[in-house]
Amino acid sequence: MGTEIDRTEFEEADYIAFRRRLQQNLEQLEQLLASPGFGAGPGSIGSELEMYLVDASGYPLYANQELQEQANDPQLTLELNRYNLEFNLSPQALHARPFASTESEILEKLAMLRELAQTRGGQVVLTGILPTLRESDFGPHCITDSKRFHALVAQLIKRRGHAFSVDINGAEPLKMAMADITLEGANTSFQVHYRVRPERFADTFNALQLVTPLVLAMAGNSPTLFGHCLWQETRIPLFKQSIDTRIRDRYNWNEPARVNYGHGWVRRHPLELFAEAVRLYPPLLPVCASAEDHQQQPPLLSELRLHQSTVWAWNRPVYDPLGGGHLRIEMRTLPAGPTPVDMVANAAFLIGLAEGLRPRINDLLPALPFHLAEYNFYRAAQNGLDARLVWPELDQNGFREQRAATVVGELLPLAYRGLADIGIESSEAERYLGVIAQRLARRQTGANWQVGRLQQLRKKFPAEEALQRMLQDFINLSVSNQPVAEWPL
Repeated sequence: MGTEIDRTEFEEADYIAFRRRLQQNLEQLEQLLASPGFGAGPGSIGSELEMYLVDASGYPLYANQELQEQANDPQLTLELNRYNLEFNLSPQALHARPFASTESEILEKLAMLRELAQTRGGQVVLTGILPTLRESDFGPHCITDSKRFHALVAQLIKRRGHAFSVDINGAEPLKMAMADITLEGANTSFQVHYRVRPERFADTFNALQLVTPLVLAMAGNSPTLFGHCLWQETRIPLFKQSIDTRIRDRYNWNEPARVNYGHGWVRRHPLELFAEAVRLYPPLLPVCASAEDHQQQPPLLSELRLHQSTVWAWNRPVYDPLGGGHLRIEMRTLPAGPTPVDMVANAAFLIGLAEGLRPRINDLLPALPFHLAEYNFYRAAQNGLDARLVWPELDQNGFREQRAATVVGELLPLAYRGLADIGIESSEAERYLGVIAQRLARRQTGANWQVGRLQQLRKKFPAEEALQRMLQDFINLSVSNQPVAEWPL
């Protein structure tokens, strides 16, 4: 879905041809999904880890292309801004200790990258938003030199027609305008891919949509932007607003946002989500694949996959032609950091809780309209463990508002059961869900730690120096891979 393209400007004929190909792709996918045995095979988990590069003072280090060339690692890819990189980590089979294997690979990759960064006086940071960002770190000068990135920026600006607005409330509200979308690059995440059989896709996807707010409340690691303390997960509103191409009119209808939590529960079939992306959102990168690509079996569905990469649902479906073709759910809500063990624990909790609830999902959904699930998502991002969420309760024949921490505490045993049901060894589940339980008991997330440490340092140092010192403390603790719940304040 991050495939490079060969041009940055498009004619109307390109859009017409691309839309025609999208329709053909949908028809091919529908046939594939109806084919006996499609998508069968062992379950697996994969992930993508986005990272910041910073210099010795904690400010962005514009060296992603240079470090990628030095690393000579096909799993290391470029991101929109020149101080961000991403590792595409190996998929891990569910029966082969997937979470532990993922943590080991992250540690190995980070050790290599940190060593290379040190040769340029740099460091690697695992956080949802870099605390030391300045407005001067955004603009055309920070864009990675890639036709795909240049085309994407140009297309979004063309559709917006004027400055992109950012308006985020919080303890220290922030309101500003940007001329382009490079502020999107302030967000770094740990994106998790979960291979799902087509017949289980709808229930699994709905279960993930239901539980994502609970996990996000436990995972906050993005509390500041430009020195303002905002949401526990400021990434969530920032990402949506920084690339929102809509010209909103309070007295008229508005087209759906390209960054979204979804438009309703999946009714019965994964095709609904792919069709929704095609029908609701105009193409941004109308580049059709070659004739040779269209003769491949299983079909590559190149246009559909390219289009999906420009619709940023927080949980979204993925078609992959590898291995005879299969479906995955990509979970994009989790922030990078604070440590590898924390990130993997978040992923284990998210998947375990969804699988634990999946057998009863069709009993739960009638008790929670989708707009309340979306409401939960934004409240969890804003307030973290203190968020008051609306949660369905079968024994009460409805729902009631509760603190996120309370609901997590009650459902944590269900996450153990869910991991066991998909074949995760008990020792592995104990390790990673134990990290979540400790975080809950001590009520310390990455976001809570950053804000608490920053408040301490602001009493002794000027604002900018306090941010730099907090970041360096954060980096030192992150390198240790000690769970954030154990970090001292």
